[in-house]
Amino acid sequence: MKILFVGDASNLHNCLAQQLRRMGHEAVVASNGSTWMDTRRDINLLRKPGKLGAVRYVIDILRALPSMRGFDVVQIAGQIFLDLKPGKVRLVLDYLKRNNKRVVMSALGTDRVYYDACFDGHTYRYSDYRLGDAPSPYIKSREYYAQEQDNWGMPFMKKHSDHVVNTIDGATACLWEYYAAYKPLLGDRVVHTGIPIDVESLTPRALDEVPEKVRFFIGIQRDRTIIKGTDRMLEALKRVCAARPDECEMVVAESVPYAQYVEMMRSSHVLLDQLYSYTPATNALLAMAQGLVAVSGAEPEFYQLIGETENKPVINVNPLEDGDIEAQLNMIIDNKHRLPEWSKQSRAFVEKHNAAAIVAQRHIDFWKSL
Repeated sequence: MKILFVGDASNLHNCLAQQLRRMGHEAVVASNGSTWMDTRRDINLLRKPGKLGAVRYVIDILRALPSMRGFDVVQIAGQIFLDLKPGKVRLVLDYLKRNNKRVVMSALGTDRVYYDACFDGHTYRYSDYRLGDAPSPYIKSREYYAQEQDNWGMPFMKKHSDHVVNTIDGATACLWEYYAAYKPLLGDRVVHTGIPIDVESLTPRALDEVPEKVRFFIGIQRDRTIIKGTDRMLEALKRVCAARPDECEMVVAESVPYAQYVEMMRSSHVLLDQLYSYTPATNALLAMAQGLVAVSGAEPEFYQLIGETENKPVINVNPLEDGDIEAQLNMIIDNKHRLPEWSKQSRAFVEKHNAAAIVAQRHIDFWKSL
């Protein structure tokens, strides 16, 4: 097959493309490299700041369009898959639809469909926007009003979302959250694929002995810390490390390139990731593939969707319970003798559910079903 990926997020499309090539398919990635992550792409569509950068970006897209024709599948990264206003994104989407066999969307981030699900009162118990019946810290923050994501609630974004949903042939959801949001709209035209992880390139660290100190690792994205809850996790981690300095330590990575991020992660034992998630996402899975224990989201809905009943290695944290983050971190320190066991379980989980070859095959099966 010939597959074109337009846009990327957290290396998902690039990882898929590399695996598809290994399986004998032709795959092309046109993206901005997930901005600061600087992931690999075949067509560079990185928008530089300023008016000159905007003009140059449009020129780059126009030059790339002729090479975006004749594919069996075009997979776009969400409803805003280019750094353009919705109206211009729709023009590119319609072009891709006319000149290729199928257009599929990766549901991999906040969009109008997910946004509406966050506020409908029944899809989620908590989300980036709501904690039960109360607004989340993000909603109450200055960042919320500064972020473009606030536009998802506006009528013009509803118009854009409806156009995308009516144009695409189907959608793949990398997390349970996005699958739950799109299932009522698309029915059988949405499938949960999970996030691909290149496990072959990630050698698990040998954790055969109980460490003297538990080393916690947390990654911070400057513009997304409140919406992902890493601000609350970092503060809880600081309190635990301050109270037990002889038993634990922490490593903080702030908006570093992808390769450097993975290398920093390897020296740790436990990773703290998204607080408001029902599903372990890219950072957690990358850590688990290397034998780290993930403190993140892993709710019953997620395990039920993937059919996992035995190996549940993610340390789930409940954002609705005050003090639960610290309680789980203290539990890990108190049970550090189990780290070698948890390490092996983490790696085995990713190999079973998120190995790039497995996730790529799920995509292929879905594309063929369309």
